[in-house]
Amino acid sequence: MDLGRALLCIFLPPLAVLDKGCGTILLITLLTLVGWVPGVIGALVVCGRPSGR
Repeated sequence: MDLGRALLCIFLPPLAVLDKGCGTILLITLLTLVGWVPGVIGALVVCGRPSGR
């Protein structure tokens, strides 16, 4: 994960996972609506995974 993606995960979590699929976008959006911190943590976890998984 590069610095730009990490910053995007912190400031706009749903936008950071836009290329990961519809279910992931929905999950991160719901986590962000519940609270900003869970959305950021979820986005960092999803973006930190290897893309082959």
